Order: sequence, then C-alpha cells, then structure tokens
Amino acid sequence: MAHGFMGKILWVDLAKKQIKEEPLDEKMGRDFLGGYGLGARILFSRQKPKVDPLGPDAILGMVTGVLTGTDAMGGSRYIMVGKSPLTGGWGDANSGGNVGPYLKFAGYDAVFFTGISDKPVYLLIDNGKAEIKDAANLWGKDTFETQDILRAAHGNDVEAACIGPAGEKLSLIAAVMNNKGRAAARSGLAAVMGSKKLKAIAVKGSMKVPVADEAASKAMRTRHVKNMNPRAQFIGGFGTAALMEMSCKSDDAPCKNWKGVAVIDFEKFPDICAQPVKEQQAKKYGCWHCPVGCGGIMKPQEGDFKYDDHAHKPEYETLAMYGSNLLNNDLISIIKANDVCNRYGLDTISAGACVAFAMECYEKGILTKKDIGFDMNWGDAKAIIKLTEMIGKREGIGNILADGVKKASEKIGKGSEAYAIHVGGEEYPAHDGRGGLNFGIGYGANPTPGRHTMGGEGPLPEGSLPEYDRGALKGRGAPHKIGVSLTSVYNAAGICMIVIGDAYVHLNDLIEAFRTITGWDFTKEELIKTGTRIETMRQAFNSREGINTPWKQHPRMLGIPPKTVGPRAGATLDPDQIHVEYYQAMGWDTKTGKPGKQALLDLGLDDVAKVLWP
Repeated sequence: MAHGFMGKILWVDLAKKQIKEEPLDEKMGRDFLGGYGLGARILFSRQKPKVDPLGPDAILGMVTGVLTGTDAMGGSRYIMVGKSPLTGGWGDANSGGNVGPYLKFAGYDAVFFTGISDKPVYLLIDNGKAEIKDAANLWGKDTFETQDILRAAHGNDVEAACIGPAGEKLSLIAAVMNNKGRAAARSGLAAVMGSKKLKAIAVKGSMKVPVADEAASKAMRTRHVKNMNPRAQFIGGFGTAALMEMSCKSDDAPCKNWKGVAVIDFEKFPDICAQPVKEQQAKKYGCWHCPVGCGGIMKPQEGDFKYDDHAHKPEYETLAMYGSNLLNNDLISIIKANDVCNRYGLDTISAGACVAFAMECYEKGILTKKDIGFDMNWGDAKAIIKLTEMIGKREGIGNILADGVKKASEKIGKGSEAYAIHVGGEEYPAHDGRGGLNFGIGYGANPTPGRHTMGGEGPLPEGSLPEYDRGALKGRGAPHKIGVSLTSVYNAAGICMIVIGDAYVHLNDLIEAFRTITGWDFTKEELIKTGTRIETMRQAFNSREGINTPWKQHPRMLGIPPKTVGPRAGATLDPDQIHVEYYQAMGWDTKTGKPGKQALLDLGLDDVAKVLWP
C-alpha cells in the first residue's frame, strides 16, 4: 500500500450489525489523497442517486487524509462526508483535534456507515478490531458527557467523534464534535449521524502510519517547524480571534444579519477582539502534533453566563456570528454561546445566523414576543443564550430554527425569507463576499455552498498563485481555479488551513512533506491537477443529483442593493457573471455547473463521464 495510508477502509452496516474491511485501492489513494476527495469518489460509486440523506440508503463517511497522523505540519484533520440534508447536494465537514490521527493509529484510513440501527449505538475501533456497541447510556447526553463516559469505559487514550442532543434530534445545523471543542460542523452531517442512531465513533490505537523515508520525514518536520512563517506565532498567541479587529474595520465581518457596518453600527467591537479574548484564556490548546496551537481553554465563569473550565476559546467565525452580527459586545456571553453549541453539538456559524434571523424578524414584527417567549432585541446577550439553548433542545421557536434559516423562513412565512441569509440552504460564514471577491465567487460556485474554507485564493503558502488583480473579477478565473485546487489538496490530505496559511512558508515545503512521507514526487502542476480532480468529483456528485450551480446567493450578499456607507459602500456583484471565468477554467458548464465530458476524461474520470454524459 502507498505510504501515508494504513491501506484499509472499514464498512459498517448498522441495520444488519455487520462490519467488514476493504483494502484501499492504491491508485485511488494517490488520485484523491483521502478526505473528501476519497469520500466523493466512493460515494459517487457506491451510493444511489437521489437517496434521502436521512434514510437507510444514505452513506455517511469519516475519512482521514494521506498526511493525517504524520510529520507533516498540521496533519490532524478528518472529514465527515455524505449527502447534505441541508442543501440536498454533496456534503462535507472538516475537523481537527485528535480523532483523525487516532483513526489511522487504530488501523484505518476511513470508515463508512450504511443503514439505520434499530437502537442507539456507537462504534469502537481498538487497534484494528471494530465493534458495534450499545449506546443507550449515551443517548441524550451532551458531547462533553459522552466523551467522558467513553473514556471511563475504554481508557483515557480513546478519542471520540460524537453528536449531542441536536444531532440526535436531527437538527440540520448540528455538528459532529470531538475534543470538547473541535467541530465537523457544516452540511448538517451530524443529523445524518443521528438518523442512523449512531452516537459516536470511538477510536484508540498505537499503530504507526507507514512513511516512505522516516528519517527524512522527521528531518523535514524539524526544518519546517524551525522555519515557520512568523505569522504562526501571532495566530498561535491569539487564535483566529486575531482576525476580528481587521474584519470589523474592513466591513468583512457580519453586522446586524449582514445589513449593517461594524465600524458604524457596532462601535464596541474592540470589546470582543483578540486581546480581550486572550485575557479570558486559561491555557493554550493545540490539535494533535500541532506546531501552532491556535486554540485555548477559557477561565471558568460564574453569574448569568456560567461555564466551567472546559470551555474552548471561540474562533473568529463564532466571535463574528455571535458578536458583531448580533451587536453583542458581551464577550463572556459569546464564550458561553460557543460552549452551549459545543455541548449540544451545533454549528456556531449557522446557530448564530439563526439567532440573527430571529432578531431581524422580531425587529420587523414578523416574530413577536409571544412567538419567541421573550424579547429578542439586538445585543441582548441573555436572549441570545436562551434562544441558542432552545435551538439545541428543539424547544419552542428553537424547533423551527434548528433546521436553519431557509427552512425556518419557509415555515414562518410573512416575508421572512428576505431576512433568511443563506446560499443553497447553508448559512453564510463570517466573511463578506461583497468585498472579498474570492469568497463572492466561492460561496455560490463551490460544490458545498457558503464555505469560507473554499474561498479559492487563500490561505495558501507563497508560490501558489500567479500575479493578478485581486480587486477585479476579470482575469480571476484561472487563479481561482489554482487556489481552489490547492485548497482541495490540503483539505483532502488532512492538513489544517491555519497551518497552511500561517506556518508553511512556501508551497515547496508542502511538496517536500508529500515526498518524504508518501514517496510521491509531486510537481506543482500535478498537485493542481489532483486538486482539480477532487473538486470536479465533488461537483459531479451534485450534477448527478440534478443540482445546478452556481447556487443562488442572497441578494443582500451580492450587494443588491449595495451598501451606501462604510468601507464596502457601492460594492455589488453580478450573479450571472461572478462565477463564469472560474467555471470556464474548470471546464464546467457556466449555466449548470456540470463538469464537461472532456474535463472529466482529462482527469481520468472516464466512468463519471459515462454517467453524466451517457
């Protein structure tokens, strides 16, 4: 088997309670690198089109990358994959922590689940032995309790990815959680996990990931850590909270459900920026083997927003969605909201967007105090926490909001769809595509809509992209393709985007990591082609499902009408043109997003071409 892989995939039939192993095809491993590349390739081949994502025929996967669990800096990631119940198309969710590496140490590159269990269960994998176990004592527990119970039962060296009450109750904005604060949050795949009555995937192991040249691999890591980009120290000190001040000042951060301007409408944004966040941090936290350590465990708090000493530091996305987006400058309440979401298993991006949607509907008189149970004014920290808890429990109005703003607006009606800020059913992350044109393209053009992790042109190390005018759309298609393709490479391979953007100095370093660990002597051009293949595979899944892209973006996020004040006043995007050059560069139809036959053949996807072009 190729170096970097364990060489085995586990298949679990939850309905029949059967487990079997399959070898990982070596060519498939190189062509798709693991992660959502391998996941998309397998689901396209194994899952029937048009299945109910919450039904028994849906396949749910947990997939590591070829560099996960190795000496490559940031090789800590795993990706949940499946058909998204939130968008109806391809779904994936990426997480760090320890689970990804330990799945490989337990002997497997991936595990796929089929069928629906007749009762709550969890999967235990211990050094090559897998067993389906009863989860009656775990069902109903939050994610922190679940991880504690699993460790008490199987030892402190067990790592687990699990769902909380939100996933159990099939919330479409639920997240798969691990390490009590790391989330595979997007696409609603925790609801798929809940639909299968699969509470957790617990892994423990001591196997070593085979590498091509162990001495060269260790020397490579030592050199890369020593020569890390100086930006890594900054992000390691503050975490992604370091982005908050800049994003507010540039009008990149959301404000008042994306209709406001932080520097005008939210002058107290400095209260929730990097330094105040760091002052509440008790200790640093880092994912497995991470040289940056951007996470943190916060000091416990008493009072209205009590949380204990396990609360994780909020990421930028959480600070923005629960801070500037809600006009909430109470930092302790934001840390509390993050902790509530982590315990219930909720995507903080989508949950914060749902609260903003409710606030704007309340402001417009569409939702009343009688509907919600309490007043829902901008900046009301107590109301924010209460509503978040209701979403996690699916109680009252929270039962409607728990499936995201699109479905909530369909149920509420009364013109509320105007304030449901989503693209393709997924809530926007906390970067404004009206000014960040890479996001403006990616939010609608990517197989998974509304992803800040697929913006296309960053974060990437030096030497990745050619020179081009970053302030213009014209001429951007080819660079965006390169950026998206390289992003798919490091996502699929199991590398953290923070480490890629802030630690790796040059693209050649990543190529060296591939060479010493896998033995593959990639060129930049080969990496780009590999990433293009991965991205095209994800898009082919959507095309087979009958989904046309680009996904329809919300007018507010296209600047229709444009803002009249602030740093991005006047910015507007043409929905019919923003994606065209990129799709042309990819070889996809500019009207439907369908990958062209020749593009598929050029990437070695002949069988996919036969399906899409019979």
